[in-house]
Amino acid sequence: MTAGNSSSLRLALRDRAAIIAALIGVTAVSWLYLLRLAGQGMAGMDALMPDMPDMVAGAMSPMPMPWTPVDFALMVAMWWAMMVGMMLPGAAPMILTFATVNRRKRERGQPFLPTFVFTAGYLLVWGAFSLAATLAQWGLEQAALMLPTMKTGSAILGGMFYVAAGLYQWTPLKQACLTNCRSPLDFVLNRWHDGWTGALRMGAEHGAFCLGCCAVLMALLFVGGVMNLAWVAAVSVAVAVEKLWPAGRRVSWALGGALLLAGLLRLAASG
Repeated sequence: MTAGNSSSLRLALRDRAAIIAALIGVTAVSWLYLLRLAGQGMAGMDALMPDMPDMVAGAMSPMPMPWTPVDFALMVAMWWAMMVGMMLPGAAPMILTFATVNRRKRERGQPFLPTFVFTAGYLLVWGAFSLAATLAQWGLEQAALMLPTMKTGSAILGGMFYVAAGLYQWTPLKQACLTNCRSPLDFVLNRWHDGWTGALRMGAEHGAFCLGCCAVLMALLFVGGVMNLAWVAAVSVAVAVEKLWPAGRRVSWALGGALLLAGLLRLAASG
């Protein structure tokens, strides 16, 4: 191996290690934030939404307590932190692939694009999802379908969430999005866009595929509990296995069957 090749290899390993360390750090901070909220119990919910005590006191009232703008903003932040903690590990192969291709372009004298721009595009998509999830949570609360513990109190609605998630696992859209999530090199090579806006666009496109792959599974958080971290971790593992495990596609189909069965049993029991 020549001195030039050895230097290039060391640089590649250093860049890869730095990216992995950054991803681990951001994911860890997200989970620590969620653990802090969950560990504080109702006090944590009070910190997250200052009007929570009034909401709990009026939980049985036919008129749910309104959210303030601060409540809404803090809830969006909580959802976004949760999505970062859940989705960033599964996106690591794509981010590392982008960094590798980008580094090789730089070695050929082509423009260099910081990896964080691609990652920012990815996280912006999940930020938009967090806004939508917060709106959905607000709507469910206003319809008196959410408990103060941040989970649905309706067995029928919960069963419908399970059925919808199970059926979606078998749809062509789900499988097409999963294929793109499981093929980092094909995605980067076939969807490359130059420039900073191009990198941001690529990250957003990958985020859109991940959203199409996982958004319906995320809706199950309304059933198990938005702040039930055991449930959050279970959904995170399911998402990661689908994306990263060689047999992930078969797992996806099997998970669809399990969710559909669980939903039908829940609906039958509620009747």
